[in-house]
Amino acid sequence: MGFAGNLSHWLPEDGGAPLREITLGELLREQARLHRDRPALVFDEPQKSCRYTYGELDEAVDRLARGLIAIGVARQDRVAVMAANAPEWVLLEYALARIGAVLVTVNPAFRQAELAYLLNQSGASVLCCAGTFRGFSLAGMLAEMILDLDALAGAERPGGGPFSALRRVVAIGDTPIPGALGFDDLLRRADDVPEAALAARAAGVSPADVVQIQYTSGTTGKPKGAMLTHRGTVNNALLAGMRAGYGDSDVMVSAMPFFHTAGCVCNVIGMAGAGGCLVAMESFEAGRMLDLLERHRGTIVNAVPTMYVRLLQDERLAAGERDLSAWRIAYVGGTSIPPSLMLELKATIGCDPAIIMGMTECSPIITQTLPDEPLEDKVRTAGVPLPHVEIRIVDPATGADVPIGAEGELQVRGFLVTAGYFDMPEASAAAIDAAGWLKSGDLAVMDAAGHLRIVGRIKDMLIRGGENVYPVEIEDRLLDHPDVAEAQVVGVPDAEFGEEIFAFVVARSGRAIDPEELKAWCKATMARHKMPRHVAVIAATPKTANGKVRKVELRDLAKTMIAERQA
Repeated sequence: MGFAGNLSHWLPEDGGAPLREITLGELLREQARLHRDRPALVFDEPQKSCRYTYGELDEAVDRLARGLIAIGVARQDRVAVMAANAPEWVLLEYALARIGAVLVTVNPAFRQAELAYLLNQSGASVLCCAGTFRGFSLAGMLAEMILDLDALAGAERPGGGPFSALRRVVAIGDTPIPGALGFDDLLRRADDVPEAALAARAAGVSPADVVQIQYTSGTTGKPKGAMLTHRGTVNNALLAGMRAGYGDSDVMVSAMPFFHTAGCVCNVIGMAGAGGCLVAMESFEAGRMLDLLERHRGTIVNAVPTMYVRLLQDERLAAGERDLSAWRIAYVGGTSIPPSLMLELKATIGCDPAIIMGMTECSPIITQTLPDEPLEDKVRTAGVPLPHVEIRIVDPATGADVPIGAEGELQVRGFLVTAGYFDMPEASAAAIDAAGWLKSGDLAVMDAAGHLRIVGRIKDMLIRGGENVYPVEIEDRLLDHPDVAEAQVVGVPDAEFGEEIFAFVVARSGRAIDPEELKAWCKATMARHKMPRHVAVIAATPKTANGKVRKVELRDLAKTMIAERQA
């Protein structure tokens, strides 16, 4: 075991797998040499399909990398990507890594205020963006935000004005963005850059370099950009894949979004590290995922519990009309993973669960179940730490390690920990101490075998359908409504999504609030996963003597109100 005495302090073990000093660009190049003609990436969508072997993917990445150099993307420049899952997304992930630039992931459901904050805080020099997302015109939104965009005709923006660091917008997909450089035009720019120039840039990239920035919010309400390195993300994906038993004949079918580490690290890099094939979906739809599993003989699915629930509800599956005999691993993470769901998957399909616990700041996987453990034990924890990962459970008040089996705050140290929050030194110092320990803010328990179980959160965060949701962000947005004087958001248990969002609002004097109208307003002004499912108008929020809102009382009130509605 990796314990330090009888304390909840797991010392890092190598698991027979040394850490690799390799960049993401080098990893793809290596796999292209080993598996040149093996399928690497497949999009099998009704509106668009494509297939890349490892050799073809490596060549396409080289061409895009030269195009990016041609438009002036320099080492450690930040390039934001805002689009649904698409082939261009994967090409950009690899190409930016190959030239030493930094991928800034953007949820395509973001609206103006959210995108504006991210562009300004990251200092992104290029925005690669789809023209539409789920029927919403991102092109129209950009035209309102960047007033000089239409006049650029794909050229570089002058400095000054809003988003002063942003030099260029690149359009992803078939919907044009007036004034943006088309993706095909970007690829044609590769002709202006010799292969030797690309080779020189690639040679200068280090495993310690930041490869991507993932924005994650805190209790201050200001999203923070977690800087993840080549070493952290690549080794995290390699070690997780090794533990799960991935191989070069595996085919993963998944709809996890690329703007999350679950998509761009666990899926993209995880399959590349194994030499397997990723069949990526633009968005989740249960019947279509099962179709793809049959058609491509999928062996692995990475999904959140909500998705697995919907897969099991498929009528053809229930009727015994699906051939899912190739499916062997059900990869899953999230807050509440019902053991009964994992047992039902095993009984219905025969696939074995691989359960993880992670966080964005940890590249992302911290613990993962062991394949050879008894099923009944495996489905009830989040596994044990990955190789080379050190964790401890500490008393939040004293910082001292607690005994095995006692509850405390989870802290993590090792190769996987973020290099800090971009341009936020105070937030970085608050999250990571001088000894390198990342404070997770999660309450956890570790048993005598090293299994981790999350029992709560110190930070006021909730997780809805696998999405991290921070109440302060929603509260701030609700306060933008002219009729809202006060807003407080809590999470409530939900059978389908794990947690749902419950918003309490207090009306301004002389104003009235209709909950359904407020929810419609939310739909137009905030990302889909942040929208409150429940809205209640109350006269005042409960407060302590010093004026602090008592969210415990609000959670209890929310549960009571939901129970009364369901009675």
